[in-house]
Amino acid sequence: MDIRSDDFYPTRLERPHASFERRDPVIHSDCAERANGPLSDTELARYQRDGFLVFNDFLDDDTVRRFRADLQGYEQDDSVLQAEGTITEPGKQEIRSIFGIHEMSERFDRLTRDPRLLDMVHQLLGSDVYIHQSRINYKPGFHGRGFDWHSDFETWHAEDGMPRMRAVSFSIALTDNTPFNGPLMLVPGSHRTFVPCVGRTPEDNYRSSLKQQKIGVPADAELDRLIDHHGIQAPTGRAGSLIVFECNTLHGSNANMSPWPRSNLFFVYNSIHNQLVQPFCGNRPRPGFLGNRDQPHGITARPHSPSRQVG
Repeated sequence: MDIRSDDFYPTRLERPHASFERRDPVIHSDCAERANGPLSDTELARYQRDGFLVFNDFLDDDTVRRFRADLQGYEQDDSVLQAEGTITEPGKQEIRSIFGIHEMSERFDRLTRDPRLLDMVHQLLGSDVYIHQSRINYKPGFHGRGFDWHSDFETWHAEDGMPRMRAVSFSIALTDNTPFNGPLMLVPGSHRTFVPCVGRTPEDNYRSSLKQQKIGVPADAELDRLIDHHGIQAPTGRAGSLIVFECNTLHGSNANMSPWPRSNLFFVYNSIHNQLVQPFCGNRPRPGFLGNRDQPHGITARPHSPSRQVG
C-alpha cells in the first residue's frame, strides 16, 4: 500500500515499522482555555503524563439506575438486537456492543451534551467537537469476552480516516467495575507513542473485528516493550465512575469470568478541525455508526443532572 502524503501515522503496513513519537500535542487548548476549564493543573498534568483520568461517582445512583433500565429494555427489543450496530459475542446471541447509542435515546444524547463533559472536552481538545462514535460495551457474567490491546486512534485513522490525534473517549461505568469482571486496562504513557500495525485491512473488516480484533493489534514484542516500561493500570469503581482517556492510549480488557456483568458507556468526541477524510487503509469508509461523517458543526451543551463536580 502506498503511503499518502497526508498520512502522518502510517499503519496496516506490509512489514513491521518501528514505533515513533506522536506528532500532535496531548492537550490542544491554549493557556487561557486551560486556566478556565474544570480540570485542575494537577489533573491536566496527569492526563499529559498518563493519557487518562479517573473520576469516581461522576453520575449519581438514581441517574445510573435510569440508564440501566434503558439498557435492559434494549436487550429485550428485537429491533435493537437485529440492528447492524448491535454486535453479539462470537458464536452467541449475547450482546457485546451497541453502537450509535446517543442516536437511539434522548437520555443518552443529553448525557453527551452534559456541560460537565463538554467543558472538559473543550479544555483538552481546544475546539468545538462532535460525537465521532458512541457505544455500550457489555460483558455478561461468565461469558463476556475481552478486548485485545489496541489504540483506538490506530483503527479510526486506518479505517475511518481520522487524520490527527485530536479526539478523546469518555467511559462511564453503568455497573460496578471490579478486578474480577474484566475492567478496562490502560498502559499509562503509551499515548505518547504511535505503534504501526502490520497487515492489509480486509474490506468490511469491522464485521469481524468488532467481535474479535485481529488487524490493528500491536505486535507482542512492541506491547512487551511498552508495558514493561510503563506498566498496566486497571481503574475500578462503583457504577457512575468515569474514565477519560486520550485517543492513542493503549487499552484492552480481560474476559469476564465472574458472575457479575459489566456494562460501560462510551462517548468519543472529535475536534471539528479533525474531520474524517478517506480511510488511510485504502478501503471505503465504515458505516456512520462507527465513524460519524455527517456532523461538521460542534454539538451544544444541554444540562443533564446534578452530580459530581470535576476539579
